[in-house]
Formats: sequence, C-alpha cells, structure tokens
Amino acid sequence: MDKKIRVLVAKPGLDGHDRGALIIAQALRDHGMEVIYTGLRQSPAQIAQAAIQEDVDVIGLSSLSGAHRSLFPKVVEQLRERNADDIFVIGGGVIPAEDIPYLEERGIKKVFTPGSTTDAIASYIKELITPSSQSIAQSPKRIAHIGIAVKSIDDVIHFYHHVLGLHLSRVEEVPTEGVKVAFLKIGDTSIELLEPINEQSTIYKYIEKRGEGIHHIAFEVEDIEARLKYYKEQKVELIHDTPQPGAHDSKIAFLHPKAANGVLYELCEYKGEE
Repeated sequence: MDKKIRVLVAKPGLDGHDRGALIIAQALRDHGMEVIYTGLRQSPAQIAQAAIQEDVDVIGLSSLSGAHRSLFPKVVEQLRERNADDIFVIGGGVIPAEDIPYLEERGIKKVFTPGSTTDAIASYIKELITPSSQSIAQSPKRIAHIGIAVKSIDDVIHFYHHVLGLHLSRVEEVPTEGVKVAFLKIGDTSIELLEPINEQSTIYKYIEKRGEGIHHIAFEVEDIEARLKYYKEQKVELIHDTPQPGAHDSKIAFLHPKAANGVLYELCEYKGEE
C-alpha cells in the first residue's frame, strides 16, 4: 500500500480567522491525505517543530493578516536550522501578486491566491510528492509561438519576412484545423501566421468576428497527455481533452479562453526539435 501524503496546515502569526484553512484541510483529507492542523497563532518555530514531529511531507501556510512576507520565509528558515528543508512549504491566503516572486525566492514552493480551487491545491501536492508525475507540476518549457490570424499569408509575409527581418522557417497546411501556417523564427520562439483554408476553419470564423490579429499563445510542454489529465483534475476548462495532430508533426491541444480570462492558450508537444 502506498504511503499517504502527510500535510501540516498552519496559521502563523496573529491571524484570527481559520475558516479557509479548515476548508482546505478537509478537502485534502477528501483527496486521501493525512492532515494535521496546528490551530491559530502559531510561531514559525512551533510550525517547523510540529512538522518534524508529525513527519509531514508538506506544510501549507495560510495568512490573511498581511504578514506573509515575514512569517512564511521564517518557517523555511526554521526548517533549515533543524535540517528538515526537505519538507516542502506552500502558502495561500490574501497575497498580492507582487509578493509571489519574493516568497518563492525565499523557499516557498508555490503560492495559491484567492480563486485557487481546493482541487488545484490537492493536485499540485500530489504532483509535487509523486516522482512519476513531477514534471507536470512544473512550468511549460517555453513559449513555442504566438499565433496571429491573417486573411492571407502571401499578403502579409513581406512585413514579417522583409520589414521585420524574421526568418521564414516553413509553411504548411494543417487540414484538421483548416489552416495554412507559416512559422517565422525570432530567438527561441516563433511567430505563427494562420490563414484559413475553408469557411469551416475556426480561424476563418475568428477573423469574421474579430478581424486579423493575435489569436493565441502556445506553450511547448512534455507529455501533453499527462498535462491535460492534470488540468482536467484541476477542473480547467479545455477545448481539446485529448491531443490533436498539429503542424510539424506535433501534438496540440487548446485550453478554453474561459480558463484564462479570455486568452486562448495552446499546448504543443514536439517529437524532435521544433
């Protein structure tokens, strides 16, 4: 039988509200984890000591008081002083976006902001602890390309190729998507021009509704099937829940714009070098 993931949920500092922490603790239990809740007003030293005594894999810190910049890193420091920095520390609560880089630089593995679902938190912890799926919890490898919808590649290629000086690497058709595409390299990424080849193409419908312009941003990922499964577990709305054939012998899938405040994201997995 696999060892259950053990999580310590803690409220550092003088924060007097723990309803959210209790909800998260119960949700993690529902996902099959063993959860220890230390209660309100715990010091970083108390939290670190409890985590070691309870032999936990992860500490989940919750803060609504605004003291996260001070208290969260202190928990990491206390673990390090006790030679227990193999215990992962994640955080959540009312945390401004500008504080996330500061916290992650100081050892907080992941910061969950308001709007994060309990399923997303549980999925992240599972991916963090389970070696076989560790890569899925990481960021995509890079921006593979930025897709731009155009009525005619031939009409715009002069601007991209000659005026901007971008190298045209290839032009091909993707029948399954109803598009002709041209890739122009810029550094480690590309501009992808998308021309509809029939009126059933989503690009044709996009141009009819919104005109030419930026259509999507594509991320290069490893193991697209596993990543889609990971997103589905987090209740992320998808356009494709299984990979589709894409340009350059790739596998692709699109996330629904509703999942990202109106931005259309594509996932791409390549067999070799893109």
